[in-house]
Amino acid sequence: MTLVDTAPTRRAHAWFPVSPCDASCVPATARTHDRVRTAIRLLRVVATICRLVPAGAIVTALPRPVRRRFTRHAARSLLAALGIAVQVDDRRPFVGRGAGLIVANHTSFLDILAIASVVPARFVAKSELLAWPVVGTLARRLGVIGIDRESLRSLPGTVDAAVAGLHSDDAVGVFPEGTTWCGRTGGTFRPAMFQAAVDAAVPVIPMHVGFRGPGDEVSTAASFIGDDDLLDTMRRVISATGLSVRVRVHELQLPGPDRRELARRCERLVFGPMVLPPLPTVNEGVHGLSLAG
Repeated sequence: MTLVDTAPTRRAHAWFPVSPCDASCVPATARTHDRVRTAIRLLRVVATICRLVPAGAIVTALPRPVRRRFTRHAARSLLAALGIAVQVDDRRPFVGRGAGLIVANHTSFLDILAIASVVPARFVAKSELLAWPVVGTLARRLGVIGIDRESLRSLPGTVDAAVAGLHSDDAVGVFPEGTTWCGRTGGTFRPAMFQAAVDAAVPVIPMHVGFRGPGDEVSTAASFIGDDDLLDTMRRVISATGLSVRVRVHELQLPGPDRRELARRCERLVFGPMVLPPLPTVNEGVHGLSLAG
């Protein structure tokens, strides 16, 4: 349920999951832009962030519909600046596309942008994220709920914060694997955060987020794994060619009284098609897409 992780070598407790993914999951011979194009893309990212951060400070005081539109716009703009095209397969019926608990597989801190471009949400993320330069500012603007993953005592308070967000008609996003994976495989959905949907009596929105390369193969360029830090992942993404992200939104799942059964049900949906079939090309960029939410 963290936003990012560096696959620590030891567990702080039994609930602390560790991903086996490491540097070997990232090919050393991936196609990349030349230095000039990479530098231009980096400048676009910086310019986009400089534009969004002050605007976000103003938008936080505006009504919720305006904040949601801004969040969508900010996510799309950042992905476009990074050169990441977005494709969406939204399988929800039109009725009921409101707030809910979003659960998704976890590859990168960029998952939050991919999901927010479809359904603006508050995300549960490791508390260290809020201290990151620039990224932390954006995270606070998006209403990220911090969690100390090494402390089980903090978990009930995090669930309560998620329930409060759901009661306020906000979508709340969590990553129940508890750590990041490379994208070619995934972990087990831990049931703890599903209790928020049970307590708030709201539906769960399962999503699969998958990064693809220019040959439509699964790409690990955006992964945050092994000994990666923020700059390692950003360097790969900014220099990558033909990178896209596919967001598949599954049918809403109504919670019953058993969060474990709910977690297993959503896990089967999210990881059923680990290798996603091709989606129709909606747009080579993120602008102009019909992104419901």
